[in-house]
Amino acid sequence: MTEEQAEADLGIGGSGAEDALLGALGPDGALARAIPGFRPRDQQQEMAASVADALNACRVLVVEAGTGTGKTFAYLVPALLSGAKIIISTGTKTLQDQLFNRDLPTVRRALGVPVKTALLKGRANYVCHYHLARNARDARFQTPQEAAHLQAIGRFALRTESGDKAECPEVPEESPAWAAATSSRDNCLGQECPNVKECFVLAARRRALEADLVVVNHHLFFADVMLRDEGMAELLPAARGVIFDEAHQLPETASQFFGETVTTGQLVDLARDTRSEAIAGARDCRELIDLTRSLEKAARDLRLALGSETGRRAHGELAESASFQAALAVLDQQLASFHAVLETQAERSEGLAACLRRSEEAAQRLEGWRGAGTLDLIRWAEIFPLSLALNATPLHVAPIVQRHLQGAGPRAWIFTSATLAVGRDFSHYLREMGLDGLDPAPLTAVWGSPFAYDRQALLYAPQCMPDPNSAAYAEAVVAAILPLIVAAGGRTFVLCTALRAMRRIHELLADALPRAGHAFPLLRQGDASRSQLLERFRQTGNAVLVASQSFWEGVDVPGDALSLVVIDKLPFAPPDDPVLAARVAYLESQGYSPFFVHQLPRAVIAVKQGAGRLIRTEADRGVLAICDPRMIDRPYGKQIWRSLPPMARTRVEGEVLTFLGTLTAPAAPECAGSAEDPP
Repeated sequence: MTEEQAEADLGIGGSGAEDALLGALGPDGALARAIPGFRPRDQQQEMAASVADALNACRVLVVEAGTGTGKTFAYLVPALLSGAKIIISTGTKTLQDQLFNRDLPTVRRALGVPVKTALLKGRANYVCHYHLARNARDARFQTPQEAAHLQAIGRFALRTESGDKAECPEVPEESPAWAAATSSRDNCLGQECPNVKECFVLAARRRALEADLVVVNHHLFFADVMLRDEGMAELLPAARGVIFDEAHQLPETASQFFGETVTTGQLVDLARDTRSEAIAGARDCRELIDLTRSLEKAARDLRLALGSETGRRAHGELAESASFQAALAVLDQQLASFHAVLETQAERSEGLAACLRRSEEAAQRLEGWRGAGTLDLIRWAEIFPLSLALNATPLHVAPIVQRHLQGAGPRAWIFTSATLAVGRDFSHYLREMGLDGLDPAPLTAVWGSPFAYDRQALLYAPQCMPDPNSAAYAEAVVAAILPLIVAAGGRTFVLCTALRAMRRIHELLADALPRAGHAFPLLRQGDASRSQLLERFRQTGNAVLVASQSFWEGVDVPGDALSLVVIDKLPFAPPDDPVLAARVAYLESQGYSPFFVHQLPRAVIAVKQGAGRLIRTEADRGVLAICDPRMIDRPYGKQIWRSLPPMARTRVEGEVLTFLGTLTAPAAPECAGSAEDPP
């Protein structure tokens, strides 16, 4: 469906609801009067009208809205004016907090509507009185800081109304103390908990049930669709519409939650929780306490059987590893012995009974992963430095998503992001999410960014780059971007497609920049938390950040701190990735070209996400450098650069250096090619 057809179907241009939206989003509207610096945008008003019509008609709407469109306000205004119960799901908890604490109150105040709102997260985000008290009394901490953090959480629990750990800034989110002060689906005691009356999770669910608009996140939404465990089962029936922001993340999120996973970390936690419960309620059963230590060791030994190398491995590859199979057999035996003794003690406390249920689930998942499997499941493992995850992932999530959408009753489903389409084509996304088989067919629309990319940004493709798979490719990337970093005065993101490349490029820059006489702060993903790295990047004003997957999206650095974004390679998933390999084989068996219907569209969307870090406001200017020669040399490269915002383009280094040297000028030089020409 074309954009024009979508607009016609949605009734854009009518009166009624559009008059109300214009009264909110227009040049003299409520938001313009209430929000300093608010600028009305045609794209925003048109998108808001399409969202309003989809909500009224209970239709499926898929919308791409470019950076600067103001898509958050474009869906918040019609949602708040609809008079119906609406669920908004965001891509991350950070965006969820921003939406609930900043954007939503701003729009609600501007509109003056008495809409009751609520924030709902997964249980691991709320302090658990039971586990906090138990671990404060019994836990053994790795460091004094961890013990201090747990004490701080205890003080927070006494003063907080929500129990949301995001409201406790004195304890970092990554602190291990949070695991000791929160519950999970595995270890929550539910209605049997002695602290059930003061439970923060249940209070959050009650607020969500009473609210008109509820903000959740994708992980919570899909976890509940599968597990019916986080309160969504009660929320959905009353909702007129569900709005997914950052909807490009949904296929991957759905794959995680429609599959099954058992990790060595879960087994270690099970052993430790059982040991604590046994000490509290079955201290006389020494055999159980001893078996918890044996189970913990067997789980760790399973990870150690795979050596020091991390990454993804196919089930078949691990089936041929004698050391892994031997360690897995020991784990099976230890888990069975542990379960047999735990079963004799489970009636002695609610905590031990919960551990027994977890033991049964872990054994079932291990058996499922080891078994013959089905054609619709991909069995594989992901190896981390200190843990191992055994995964069974659906071959495709489309039929599962489609079944849930159709079985949920009449309501609007709205999917929006800055990156959903390849060019203006949504077929990849619709097919991957099972939306192409719905009746009536989804409505789709693309609204481009209002920013003047032809003046604000320059796309640079360096010449004479080697094959991306060559041994010296990282050296070639650094040689190509070093003059650009110097001309930009630092202020650079280097986005890498692999951790190994990230480490190598960081190492080379750490050597090259001082030798060139420049002492820009050089940051690397993993050396601190993402929020800490971003804060330092913004504050220094001349830093170079070398990063991988975590910084390709959801990162906002407006202003002068960021003037150059480098992408080392086109982000194609490695061909030996077990999930990709299985999906490629399936698509080939169905007569499709896996590259063009799956791999290329995913790479295009990822490139668009990375490129989106560069221009965040109307005043931003900068350079996007994509080093991969395949964007120019391969026929499919045109699909990639034509899907990017209409930046001016060049392959001449001198023009880039001139552009970077004049970033304080009112406009870019006339040296670069037009937006319609290839780089």
